Amino acid sequence: MPHPIVDNPIQAWDSTARSQEGNSTTVEPTPHLQHRGFRKRNAERNTEINPAKLRVYPGRPYPMGPAVYDEAARFTIFSRHATEVWLAVFNRIEDREPVWEFQFDPKKHRTGDVWSIFVRGLHSGAYYLYRMNGPKDPAAGHHFNPEQHVLDPYARAFVGDIYKGTLKCVVVHEDMDWAEDEPPRRPMRDTIIYETHVRGFTKHESSHVACPGTYQGLVEKIPHLLELGVTTVELLPIQEFGEHLLGRCSMVTGKELANYWGYSNIGFFAPAGRYASSAVSVEHLEEFRNLVAALHLAGLEVILDVVFNHTSEGDERGPTLCFRGIDNSIYYLLDKGSYLNYSGCGNTVNCSHPVVRDFILDCLRYWVAVMHVDGFRFDLASILGRDKDGSVQSEGPLIQRIAEDPVLRDVKLIAEAWDAGGAYQVGSFGGARWAEWNGKYRDGVRQYWRGDAGIRGSFACRLSGSADLYQWADRNPEHSINFITCHDGFTLRDLVSYNEKHNEANGENNRDGQDDNISCNWGVEGDTDNPDILVLRLQMQKNYLATLFLSLGVPMLLGGDEFGRTQGGNNNAYCQDSIISWNDWSLLEKNAELFRFTKEAIAFRKANPVLRRATFFQGHTPGAPVETADLLWRDEWGTEVNWDSHDTRLACYIPPKENDDTALYLMFNNTEYDCEFSLPPGPWRIRIDTAAQAPADIAVNPNNALAAASTKMVKARSVTVLSTPPPRHLP
Repeated sequence: MPHPIVDNPIQAWDSTARSQEGNSTTVEPTPHLQHRGFRKRNAERNTEINPAKLRVYPGRPYPMGPAVYDEAARFTIFSRHATEVWLAVFNRIEDREPVWEFQFDPKKHRTGDVWSIFVRGLHSGAYYLYRMNGPKDPAAGHHFNPEQHVLDPYARAFVGDIYKGTLKCVVVHEDMDWAEDEPPRRPMRDTIIYETHVRGFTKHESSHVACPGTYQGLVEKIPHLLELGVTTVELLPIQEFGEHLLGRCSMVTGKELANYWGYSNIGFFAPAGRYASSAVSVEHLEEFRNLVAALHLAGLEVILDVVFNHTSEGDERGPTLCFRGIDNSIYYLLDKGSYLNYSGCGNTVNCSHPVVRDFILDCLRYWVAVMHVDGFRFDLASILGRDKDGSVQSEGPLIQRIAEDPVLRDVKLIAEAWDAGGAYQVGSFGGARWAEWNGKYRDGVRQYWRGDAGIRGSFACRLSGSADLYQWADRNPEHSINFITCHDGFTLRDLVSYNEKHNEANGENNRDGQDDNISCNWGVEGDTDNPDILVLRLQMQKNYLATLFLSLGVPMLLGGDEFGRTQGGNNNAYCQDSIISWNDWSLLEKNAELFRFTKEAIAFRKANPVLRRATFFQGHTPGAPVETADLLWRDEWGTEVNWDSHDTRLACYIPPKENDDTALYLMFNNTEYDCEFSLPPGPWRIRIDTAAQAPADIAVNPNNALAAASTKMVKARSVTVLSTPPPRHLP
């Protein structure tokens, strides 16, 4: 059914859908969705409030947060230790004093630990805050200040400036029309993740979008994602974050630095206004949901990077914005009033407390049920399992609750299975419902291609799905999120261009960021005009990409790596809202060969189901006929691998599963010498050769048969992949 064309539509985009077979594309112009019900409900904005017309009644203690009715609103907030609570309503964003303030009556407006009132005469668009009074006992964790306004942790939208003291919550109506939105619900084994930053994706002038750096700008680039072939977009934090300006300047430009990545939440239910094209706060929700609807219409999923491990209030020196002023001892992990810091950001959310667990679950359900997102990547997820004393539990109560929650049952759950307090749970986080960022995959693949000794066995394990980590308790290759690079660290181009980090622009004297990047510059640190080095660097990028998309597990590509995005050696660009972090789209044309290779490597993965299997290879069982093997590891001579050998070259034979399946022979040479590999009986066709000049580096429709050849020369530091119909005899 066609979607309705609406008044003032966002820039339309051409929906380019890649077919499942081959590389044909279908271009079909589709008008962008608008949630007209939402816009109509919230069109009034914040008209002048007449306090004389407001009437207050006891509210309902659930659900938590604000709720809007026709000419009325309900306000519900938790605080166990508060003795007094006020609701403050403002006429204008810049107002410091409320036009109306109401003190809750504990006898009428408190049920247990929940304070709630129903106010007739308020409408959608009203600005509000709370004040709380209670014990002043820092040693016990209490920081109540009745003179200070605090934010509603359940607020759906914010306006104002946190630095000018004008930040306020906004009452919004959530009755939005979703038209015919249908989440793709793509199986995990068929998922290909693209990690990107909403602002950085299109902020550079080379993006040529109408609304650079916004949700709408990302919508305009959907055709690029479709051409590339990814299935799922993972967005760095888009929940409203408090800390923005960092209070220090770049040592290179002299400009004040900002919290660009956004890992400093304060408004967990609200899309960040910084990424909206409209200054009207209540339209931020609409713009984000338009993005979700457009991605779904294109068949793409949306995963949010969420931060439930800390907030932007920091430690004792940080600002009181929300949780600290509402009930500090409940929301944070404390030791005699001092903040436990397992996040590296000053505080740690008390995920062991049932009230906090409910808050996090309410938030996740909201993003799924109301905003239609398809999954979550949990930043520093080990903190979700820390108990009240800070001890790590592999399957803490919150981790289990998220896994078993009925609303979240169909969404993807991905853990960054470590934290800044020393926990490292890769391979053991949370059970069968949880996938993990596989940091060991990243490190093992980097070590192999750098040429480290004694890494062949580990590389083979990572290539075949990391069974050493996940072959237990009903886990499988789908639990491994494989990545070479991500937002945190070098880009792919920088990984092959720098031996050392270059974070001088961050204003911390290059002390920040990881020191050991398992990288190699291949002859010169940074940019160079040396043609031999440039050729090798391109070849190494292809090696990493080929490995990523040939591996069992779920591949994740860092946005911009497909066309050689660089951060100039900065491996910790969290504070760089600048060209250091923004995608330079002119590189798409300049590095067209790399983009083509990435696109075809993804297409090759899609065309070969054996690379997307959801079970581990069993290999060759000792004593069983070799014909029963589903995978055989071979050395360059075609014989069984001696895993104790110092040799690092490796071949992998994957026989056809059915009579009409394709057999694959993968050959990896990470040495500085060309090597002739022995081949199983053919005939074979060359599908990938990262040392060959384009377009022979990856063959879309291969005609380059090797006929009856028994060997294949694999160039130094390269990957070669062969395919063939089923041979008559296994090697």
